[in-house]
Amino acid sequence: MDQDLELLKRCLTGENSAWEALLRVYTRKIYNFCYRFTGRPDEAEDLTQEVFIKIYQTLRSYDAGQGSFSTWLHRVARNHLVDHYRRTKKDRMTSSIEDDLATFEEKPSPGVEPTGHVEARERQELLQQGLDRLSPDLREAVVLRDLHDLDYLEIAQVLGVPQGTVKSRINRGRLELARVLKRMEGVRGPAEAGSEP
Repeated sequence: MDQDLELLKRCLTGENSAWEALLRVYTRKIYNFCYRFTGRPDEAEDLTQEVFIKIYQTLRSYDAGQGSFSTWLHRVARNHLVDHYRRTKKDRMTSSIEDDLATFEEKPSPGVEPTGHVEARERQELLQQGLDRLSPDLREAVVLRDLHDLDYLEIAQVLGVPQGTVKSRINRGRLELARVLKRMEGVRGPAEAGSEP
């Protein structure tokens, strides 16, 4: 956190290397947040850039008394995603996520067998499809807690709701996600799910 505050001070003086350092630290986290919210790699990249433009423009409004920089950053990203969601609601109703998921590429980790990469990618895609079926309120609570490891207080600050509401949304979201994934696994069948070679 002290490192974030130091980088912020340097950013506010116009130091480009400090801004680049902030981008290095947070770009991947915000991209993952955007991707989990949209399920579309290209859209997540665009949204990540838009979020950082907004961050750059509003950097002076950050108040350390209101929470950590990371929490503030997630709140700005979340608000931008909600605005985006509202603006593009009609477009989403007519577009297919399957086309975009087919373009999702994951770099292989060294030492992992190719079948392991395929299985990992299939699990990732299944999880994303399950998340896509949750309501935005439940999805963002689950993503912030389970995929970004924010604590309940941080999530409450990001979402602007009481901690009790956060806990309720996470619980309902996890239960619904489990039901959705179980139904999806049942639809895929044993051969597709990988129980047979």
